[in-house]
Amino acid sequence: MSTFQAPKGTYDLIPPDSATYLAVREAIAAPLRNSGYGYIETPGFENVELFARGVGESTDIVTKEMYAFETKGGDKLALRPEGTASVLRAALEANLHKSGNLPVKLWYSGSYYRYERPQKGRYRHFSQVGAEAIGAEDPALDAELIILADQAYRSLGLRNFRILLNSLGDKECRPVYRTALQEFLRGLDLDEDTRRRVDINPLRVLDDKRESVQKQLTGAPLLRDYLCDACKAYHEEVRELITAAGVSFEDDPKLVRGLDYYTRTTFEFVHDGLGSQSAVGGGGRYDGLSEMIGGPALPSVGWALGVDRTVLALEAEGVELDIPASTSVYAVPLGEEARRVLFAKVTELRKVGIAADFAYGGKGLKGAMKNANRSGARYAIVAGERDLAEGVVQLKDMESGEQTAIGVNEIVAELEAQLG
Repeated sequence: MSTFQAPKGTYDLIPPDSATYLAVREAIAAPLRNSGYGYIETPGFENVELFARGVGESTDIVTKEMYAFETKGGDKLALRPEGTASVLRAALEANLHKSGNLPVKLWYSGSYYRYERPQKGRYRHFSQVGAEAIGAEDPALDAELIILADQAYRSLGLRNFRILLNSLGDKECRPVYRTALQEFLRGLDLDEDTRRRVDINPLRVLDDKRESVQKQLTGAPLLRDYLCDACKAYHEEVRELITAAGVSFEDDPKLVRGLDYYTRTTFEFVHDGLGSQSAVGGGGRYDGLSEMIGGPALPSVGWALGVDRTVLALEAEGVELDIPASTSVYAVPLGEEARRVLFAKVTELRKVGIAADFAYGGKGLKGAMKNANRSGARYAIVAGERDLAEGVVQLKDMESGEQTAIGVNEIVAELEAQLG
C-alpha cells in the first residue's frame, strides 16, 4: 500500500474504466471535428484576473471555488475552473479572429479544478470536452452547437437526457429586467451574502439551489417577459432550427447557468438519473466576453460537456459501450530463441497497425496463457524450440480454441488477413 493517496475530491483514471472515459471524449469530439472545429489546448492555469473578469466576481466559482495562488515571482494565477475564458484568451492572443474566416470554431478537452464539497458527480478535479464558435452572431450557430451535443450523446446510446433552453436577453433589454428582479428580491428574507448578490448580479439568485431561497422565488419576474423584439426573434429562430433538426428541448424561463458572461441563448443538458448533480453539460452565447477581457467585440457561443457526469449517465441508463480490446494478438514464447523470434514478430505486427502484446517476465505456458486471456486478444501466437525447428508457430483462436501451425514468415500476412 502506497503512503500517498489521490487528493480529496479527485480520482485516478485507470484501466479498464479509463477506456470508457476515452470513448466518451472521442464520441463528444467526433461531431465537432466533422463540423469544422479545430482542436485547441490551453495551460492548466491562467492569470486569476482572466476568470474574475470573465466568469464574474460575484459567482461562486470565483468567490469560493477557484484554486488561486501567487507564484514565487509574484504572479497571481488560478487553476482553470472552466474552459471558455481560456480558449477565448488564446484565440485573441493568437489573433485567430483576424484571419478573415469567422466564426473561429474550436474544440478542447481537459481537466478543470474547483474547490467544492466532494460528492458523486461533483469533484475538485473533473474532465470536460468543450466547443466554442467565436466571432459570429447567428442563431444557426447556437442551434448547430446544441444539435452537435445532442448528436454526441445519442451516439453514445444516451436517451434519458433533457435539453433546457432559455434566453437571457442582451444589453438592451436585460437592464430593465435586472431592475425589476432586484425590486422583487429585496422584498425577500435573504441572508447577507445573497443580498449582496442581489446588488451585484441578481440573476445569480435565481440559480441558488437552496430550498429556502427557491421557495421565495415563486412569482419572481421572468426574463422572457422583458425580452426586446430583437432578442425574441433571435430566440425564436434558435428554437425553430433545433425543432426542424428533430432535437427535443424544454423551455425553462428560470435557467440562467452559473457564469456571468452569458447573453441571449443559454442551455443545459440534464439527466434525471444523477440525483442532485443532474447537469451533464451546458453553455450559451457570450457576446460581451471578449470585451470584458480586453478584446474587440466578438459575439460568440459555446458549451462544455462533463465527461465524468456523462459516464455516470451511461451507468444510470445501463449503457455499456462497445469498446474493442486493446490487444488483438498476444505472443507467448517458450524458450530464449522463441523470445527473440516472437518479439521481432510483435514489432512487425505493430508496424502494420495490429495491436500486439508479449508475455514478458519469462512466465511458463500456463501463466502466459492466463495473461493472454486477460488481455482480451483474439489470437495468441505460441512457439517453442520444436516449433521453430520446423519453421512454424502455433496460432490459437482465443474464441474457438482452435489452434493451427503457420510458417514463421507467414505470421504477419495471416493475421492481417484474419483481423481485416
